[in-house]
Amino acid sequence: MTDNLELKSARSRIEAAYDPDLLSAASQTLSELLTLHARSLDEPDTPVLNWRAPAENLQQALEQLLQAPTTDLATSDLPQRIQEFRALAQTLLDRGHNLQNPRYIGHQVPASIPLAGLFDAITAVTNQVMAVYEMGPWATAVELALIEMIGTEIGFTPGEFTGLVTHGGSLANLTGLLAARNQSCPEIGTLGPQAQLEASPVLLVSADAHYSVTRSANILGIGTEQILKIPLDEHRRMQPLALEELILECRSENRKIIAVVACACATPIGAFDPLEQIADLCEKYQIWLHVDAAHGGPTCFSKRYRHLTQGLHRADSVVFDAHKMMFIPALSAFLFFKNKAHRFTAFQQQAPYLFDPSAPEIADYDLGLRTIECTKRANSYALWGIWALFGKQLFADLVDVTFETAGIFQRLLQETPDFEAVHEPECNIVVFRYQPAWLAALPLEQQNMIHFRIRRQIIESGEFYIVHSVIDGQAAFRITVMNPLTTEAHLKQLLNSICSKADHFKDEFPVTRQTDHCEQT
Repeated sequence: MTDNLELKSARSRIEAAYDPDLLSAASQTLSELLTLHARSLDEPDTPVLNWRAPAENLQQALEQLLQAPTTDLATSDLPQRIQEFRALAQTLLDRGHNLQNPRYIGHQVPASIPLAGLFDAITAVTNQVMAVYEMGPWATAVELALIEMIGTEIGFTPGEFTGLVTHGGSLANLTGLLAARNQSCPEIGTLGPQAQLEASPVLLVSADAHYSVTRSANILGIGTEQILKIPLDEHRRMQPLALEELILECRSENRKIIAVVACACATPIGAFDPLEQIADLCEKYQIWLHVDAAHGGPTCFSKRYRHLTQGLHRADSVVFDAHKMMFIPALSAFLFFKNKAHRFTAFQQQAPYLFDPSAPEIADYDLGLRTIECTKRANSYALWGIWALFGKQLFADLVDVTFETAGIFQRLLQETPDFEAVHEPECNIVVFRYQPAWLAALPLEQQNMIHFRIRRQIIESGEFYIVHSVIDGQAAFRITVMNPLTTEAHLKQLLNSICSKADHFKDEFPVTRQTDHCEQT
């Protein structure tokens, strides 16, 4: 009897959680809160980052869980549940990082198009997955349609290329390089450390390649020490002549080149490698070319900037993040293969309980065969919805406006005393330094520490969110214009804020005469 009562109580709690009326009321409440939140973001006193110390945030998050109800809350308690939902949702908004604030100019994570989040919510609420076609027939169609459309924009030959969508550029890099490894050295995948290789496998990589490439080399059994970095030119772009020299050196030393990894663009300053020249060499020596275009790939939509990705279509594999310059919520990373035959090269395992031998014609639509993910989330709804609603011109507009805004910031740096740009920006990434005479006179270590501390004060104040970088041993500020609503006025305010906060450090680090060892000798 007790068991029956407990089971009845359990069913009552489940029914309350699944109640459509609760969903309806909560959706209306959330819509109201999101609207108010969005309207507040451009107000001067709205913080970008709601900073609190990690221990404080963790403690408060735990307390909220410990306060969760321990008794039944039936559907009749709907008003109370909505009141609690409102409080919890408001907490998430109040404590979150406001990337939609135009004073967010930090990491390469965008102020995503707000409506994209609503399309993505359909995926979450209905839990759309798609490892096999029958689990997500429409989700599969959406993903493949986007692959066809974006691949055509890149310049791949229709009917000859293919791709997949996965959770992030790091996983896409891993999958693309896994395909390259299996193409060159399939015995590593089957025999592992026992594989008897005729030549030592290596990766030839841009010196500014993303750290996920190093992680991939570790996971793939190639080894991080088998990454050979290709020197960069004065603009931090890969040098084709240096690449060819390295290719010939590897051949003379009996090293097997798994792939050449180029960037479009690299993370440190946003430099685009010369893809046409690199592709020429890879074709000449029959080497797999992998291009990490996670950030810069969408420039192919822009008439103004598509020259930066010229030659991208010649790569054997390309990483292309929609959750960066297409301004879609994370995560939605595309991986393209120029040759459709490579779509199963990364993964060839069988799962009889999933893939139906009675319908072999559907296997090409079972996208779980192409990715490491077994429960593959349908993470293309947001991009599909925005494209269908606004058209592809919006993606060109987003590139044009954010790149142009970075150019405006470059001009401000030139016009404002004591600031210097580290480079001429090619995209929406700008690295710069604050170098008044008093700061430049300090030892490099102290200069670097002041840059770090200024940034820390800025982000903890909530006024702006920017990041730091270290270029050739010297600290710098780094911004990425990932909000198309950021204006020149916001950028001027940032420079003023840096100057103001730097003034507090003038007397903290007294300038002392440094010993000149050349004079002593």
